[in-house]
Amino acid sequence: MDISKVLLTPSILDMESVTVEEERAAVSYAIDKKVISVSQMQTAISGTASDVLENVPSITVDIEGNVSLRGSSNFAVLIDGRPTILEASDALEQIPASSIKDIEIITNPSAKYDPEGTSGIINIIMKKNMNTGRAGLINLNGGIDDRYGGDILFENKTEKYTVTFGVDYRNRFTDGFNEEENHTTTDGVSSFVLSDGNSRRGRNSYGLRGAFEYRFNPKNIIAFNARYGDRDSKRISSLDYQEWSSERASRVLYNSNNDRSRGGYYYAFNTNFTRKFAKEGHELIGQVSVSKRDGDEITINRLLDYETNAITEGRRSLEAGPSEELEIEIEYVLPLKEDSRFEAGYESEFDRSTEETGLADYNTTTGEFETLDQFSNTTKYQEDEQAFYSMFAGKWKNLGVQSGMRVEYTNRKVGLARTSEEFTVNRWDFFPSVHTSFQLSEEKQLMASYTRRIDRPRGYYLEPFETWMDAYNVRMGNPNIKPEYIDSYEAGFQTFFGKNVFSTEVYYRVNHDKIERIRSAYADNVTLHTVDNVGTDYALGSELMLNLDLVKNWNINLMGNLYNYRIEGVLYEESFERESFSWSTRFNNQFKLGKSTQLQINARYNSGRVSSQGSSEGYFSTDLAVRQDFFEKRFSATVQIRDVLNTAKWERTSQGADFYSYDFHDRESPIVVLNLRYNINNYRQERNRDRNGGDEGGDFGEDDF
Repeated sequence: MDISKVLLTPSILDMESVTVEEERAAVSYAIDKKVISVSQMQTAISGTASDVLENVPSITVDIEGNVSLRGSSNFAVLIDGRPTILEASDALEQIPASSIKDIEIITNPSAKYDPEGTSGIINIIMKKNMNTGRAGLINLNGGIDDRYGGDILFENKTEKYTVTFGVDYRNRFTDGFNEEENHTTTDGVSSFVLSDGNSRRGRNSYGLRGAFEYRFNPKNIIAFNARYGDRDSKRISSLDYQEWSSERASRVLYNSNNDRSRGGYYYAFNTNFTRKFAKEGHELIGQVSVSKRDGDEITINRLLDYETNAITEGRRSLEAGPSEELEIEIEYVLPLKEDSRFEAGYESEFDRSTEETGLADYNTTTGEFETLDQFSNTTKYQEDEQAFYSMFAGKWKNLGVQSGMRVEYTNRKVGLARTSEEFTVNRWDFFPSVHTSFQLSEEKQLMASYTRRIDRPRGYYLEPFETWMDAYNVRMGNPNIKPEYIDSYEAGFQTFFGKNVFSTEVYYRVNHDKIERIRSAYADNVTLHTVDNVGTDYALGSELMLNLDLVKNWNINLMGNLYNYRIEGVLYEESFERESFSWSTRFNNQFKLGKSTQLQINARYNSGRVSSQGSSEGYFSTDLAVRQDFFEKRFSATVQIRDVLNTAKWERTSQGADFYSYDFHDRESPIVVLNLRYNINNYRQERNRDRNGGDEGGDFGEDDF
């Protein structure tokens, strides 16, 4: 038999398509970050980035949407590794969860990144399509109590270029109940105010984003990105007041209508060029970003006669002004050997902003608000930063080390138009970082790191004049306030057993020249808000995470954060020290009820904590979601119920020698939303698999070493 020739005859076989699926972990860990897979957070799919963060480790979000990272509200927010001109809280509220692929939490960033922010970086990774051709996603949602919105993402990808376009709109408002109690003492007279009533708060916003990437060849890539949006947040309340004093026991009754709005447009343009060299990992990246935002904040208070409902007093306060930013970055990466590399970079940032503040009182005769010129001010800010950094990373057997140094020069000017005063700062800063890892075995790893960071004062912290925030609160800045410097230490351990993972981190953070908002009595029933460097605070804590497939079709993700917080310093020429033990926990459960049905139940608790002048109470909340897929997952419907048991409250107390303040807010719950999603042409997200089953964040993440 001759076997030197083999004849092959082609034929066609009809076979059923086979789909191989693998569920990603909701939270996975890399050496320098936590990665949250937003698609696994069904209880937040109709919400925003802020809603997603409620269910992840390190983060606490109160019912007013205030986000804290390891107990601190001072952190940086990036979008696809690039800074956003919006305030951190605004950025997280602006981005719909349905357009986010991953959220990276980096609590100890290396010298490569801007050191701004006490507690680290939250990086939002937007969705991108991995398939060649045209594809997209459409999301629509609606719920009770004036909540609705939607977003569309479309992408066309070829071998040479990729075009992306997205649009989103959100409108969500929530009713609630407010209760306040305030005491002030001035000139020996104590004044008391009690108020309670209903409130309505929320926001509407829209955004547009587009991107174009052109690949000249595999080694030369240019990309353009643009974002535009507008947002408007509102807070409306109708409260009943009781007012009396130590000199007047009889109570004065009146009503108050309070309207507050805050918003404005923003835009950002970015272009970057990547040049890859012959050696793998050898590259040069250049980037230029231009952004601007416009902001207006108007607060109107009207006091009404309890019997006639006529306006007896009124006050309107205004804060407005644009902010512009130009940023230039150059990054160079040079692989030295198989397990080592050198990185260096340069960054320039130029910020310009103007803020106008004003106050007007209501004239009961004319029925108009009349401007008070003595409270009208214009402030111009200029801040230029130049930064250089270099890093080395290497690996010796099971030990990996990455060390770096960042040097920054800051030139800041604050100019007051009315008095022609100018306050300047010229300062050099040095920010070292060290990251280490030790591989005990294939399943076990130890990690440790140290970084130095900075929290610069916000613009209005520096204004040395009175600004009326509303009829009961006055703000005055401090042009001599110093930035906070933070020493941050972390150590972690991670182990895998089958598909399950356990990790723990211990962290210690010291804030030098701690910036605190200070309250005191300004006048009868009026509180003065100032800022000062009060001393030093310390946070020592531990985070634990267990991801467990207890039985088939039931995944458990249990997370906890326990930390001791202590603050000590000098306030009003008196030494003080306050301490609290705080903790939070997340218990997320995901059930597969069938091939196309999922149930998710998430519970969380955030304990109270202290500050230099007060404390906040803890609260518990439970969310639930059911998702049903149709037509081979091209269409899905998700019913989401937030705060199922109506247990989320907000309660805070502040007090000093001459004032006492208590605030309570209870929103209307539960909140029910239906989200509908349609997948166009099998839209699939880009993925770079890591050991944890999570995704890498592209250029932003540091490589494991």
